[in-house]
Amino acid sequence: MSEKFNVTPTPIEGLLMLEPKVFGDARGFFFESFNARDFEQATGLTREFVQDNHSKSGKSVLRGLHYQAKHPQGKLVRVTQGSVFDVAVDIRKDSKTFGQWFGTELSAENKRQMWVPEGLAHGFLVTSDSAEFLYKTTDYWYPEHERSLLWNDAQLGIDWPLHLIGSNPLLSNKDLSAPSWNSFKNSQ
Repeated sequence: MSEKFNVTPTPIEGLLMLEPKVFGDARGFFFESFNARDFEQATGLTREFVQDNHSKSGKSVLRGLHYQAKHPQGKLVRVTQGSVFDVAVDIRKDSKTFGQWFGTELSAENKRQMWVPEGLAHGFLVTSDSAEFLYKTTDYWYPEHERSLLWNDAQLGIDWPLHLIGSNPLLSNKDLSAPSWNSFKNSQ
């Protein structure tokens, strides 16, 4: 077990919550957001991260549920400003949690991170006035392999906290027209 992270498994195999040890005083705070040796010690995973992404979105923006059909990406995600409801869906056909989802709040305040393993679809809803979202990925982004699942598919039954935004979410045209869960399953 790492001294720098508290790791909590989720109901989805391989999907982990990481809480860093934060050192704070009257001046502010400090923590290591990533250290390869500590990540491996805390999770038992050895991963090489090849790309860092940073997005900023306004309140009510929903990004996702995204995945890559080829070159699946593992993602270590966190929020540095604001808060989001972060969701991962298991799309690994051979997994005992295939089709299940897990969601949690990630915020600048709670400093939690989520490890989203390769083979999961991922998305988030901004619940604060704005949010800055950072993620490290284990493979590069290939636009020709990027896919989406319909964020509000009834069969997935994701309980998005829409009451926190007081409106319908704002989505890209691609995410609005994403395939259903049934379409995804039938295409595999």
